[in-house]
Amino acid sequence: MNHEYTADTVVDCSGLLCPMPILNTTKAINTLEIGQVLKLIATDPGSPPDMNAWSRQTGHELLSAFQQDEKYIFYFRRSK
Repeated sequence: MNHEYTADTVVDCSGLLCPMPILNTTKAINTLEIGQVLKLIATDPGSPPDMNAWSRQTGHELLSAFQQDEKYIFYFRRSK
């Protein structure tokens, strides 16, 4: 699942620990139109399970998730 998408918004949460990546992602995705894409960059090792759970709980589609060096990259599509 390490595909790059064209993001409408990028949220860089490098250096932030849970729950900040989740809170910042929620805030940012709410500014997007349905169908637009959000890119999240995180460094917290807990981000992959957290963001998978966030996607399931919110219904926003997790398009891609992968690690690039010390960073975790996620792409979400606003679904509702």
